[in-house]
Amino acid sequence: MLEKNYEVEKEKVLELIEQKKFNQLKEYLGRINGADFPSIFEEIDDEDVLIVFRLLNKEKAAEIFTELDSDLQERLINSFSDVELKNVVDKLFMDDTVDIIEEMPSNVVKRILRTVSDKDRKIINEILNYPDDSAGSIMTTEFIDLKENMTVDEAFEKIKKIGLKKETVYNSYVLDKNRKLLGVIDIKNLLVADRNQKISELMDTNVIKVNTLDDKEDVARIFDKYDYVALPVVDKESRLVGIVTVDDAIDVMKEEASEDFEKMAAITPSEDGYYKTSVLTHAKNRIVWLLFLMFSSIVTGAVITHYEQAFAALPILVSFIPMIMGTGGNCGSQSSTLVIRGIAVDEIKTKDFLKVWWKEIRVAVIVGIIMAIVNCIRILIQYHDLQLGIVVGLTLIVTIMISKSLGSMLPLICKKLKLDPAIMAAPLISTILDTCSVLVFFNIAVAIMHI
Repeated sequence: MLEKNYEVEKEKVLELIEQKKFNQLKEYLGRINGADFPSIFEEIDDEDVLIVFRLLNKEKAAEIFTELDSDLQERLINSFSDVELKNVVDKLFMDDTVDIIEEMPSNVVKRILRTVSDKDRKIINEILNYPDDSAGSIMTTEFIDLKENMTVDEAFEKIKKIGLKKETVYNSYVLDKNRKLLGVIDIKNLLVADRNQKISELMDTNVIKVNTLDDKEDVARIFDKYDYVALPVVDKESRLVGIVTVDDAIDVMKEEASEDFEKMAAITPSEDGYYKTSVLTHAKNRIVWLLFLMFSSIVTGAVITHYEQAFAALPILVSFIPMIMGTGGNCGSQSSTLVIRGIAVDEIKTKDFLKVWWKEIRVAVIVGIIMAIVNCIRILIQYHDLQLGIVVGLTLIVTIMISKSLGSMLPLICKKLKLDPAIMAAPLISTILDTCSVLVFFNIAVAIMHI
């Protein structure tokens, strides 16, 4: 249904442009939700995008501009006159301006910076100097600050005066004369309070805040835990320098999720999307891990070669290798995925190492016994060989226990060593377990069958 809406809106926009009915087009654009424009712009020519942009009011144009693909942003900036560019940049919040500047080539950055004041340019440069993974890099400096001796009436006067230029009006921050953070007050408390009541009587002094150098992923987790709309960012002297808003926290979560998915698929993470990344870059991002995994598999081959006498004596053993290797890899991948997910949402800590292992080993015993019984029955029916059934059954139980143990422990070890747990996902776990499962299989076969 949503795709049909985009298609209808796109066709209507193109029709009005072609008929040069710009007054009707301007009215129609006002009825389209801002979030729908990026999808519409993907389907129309740059010239038509520029026409649409020039018909939008300044606030809506700036709102839409921040959501566009960086390539389209660059093309639009190159098409804008200096006045048009200034109109857009003036309506952007500071964090959005910084995000755009980070994506643009130097010649475009120079044009953008020429449109901002010396004061804003200084703030932009300060934010750009923070590490990429820090809270300071995603904060905005546009927030509402109040004094503790203000009355509610005086607070509302200030909010009315500057609120439209700030990122959010839901929270206001109470500062002392040195801009140290004393407390926070939300708009709901102001609305229901007595007009002559002092801000100091209403503010919440138990403020959860972050430092400019705190990891932005930790900041995103705080939003997830406390359901905040905004979070204050202070420097090492506890002075309020900015706020992080929930939309920026969501962007961090999306970036982290994308990065983890790529690592879990044994791909070097890329900042660009799938289509924007060249074929050569895709190949480069994948080949290192594929080569590593390929050479790791040589170990499995060496183990199989070492036991060639065993399967020469009983060739049927070879037919069970894919099943045992696949089961081990699948079980390990299940455990590692659940543990990585638990680490990502801050449910599992490194101190939970033994607790997680004990839970997974109990799961492994139950799953292993069930799979062993099923396979033993199948082998008895198909091959009428109880000894072979026992070998395969025992192998499955031991392999699954090893798989679940490694799948749960390795991500936590990575976390403890300050590495990304996502690297211990399906491909790497499977490769390790291939070797382990073959070793277990042939050792049990040799011990029980005396071959």
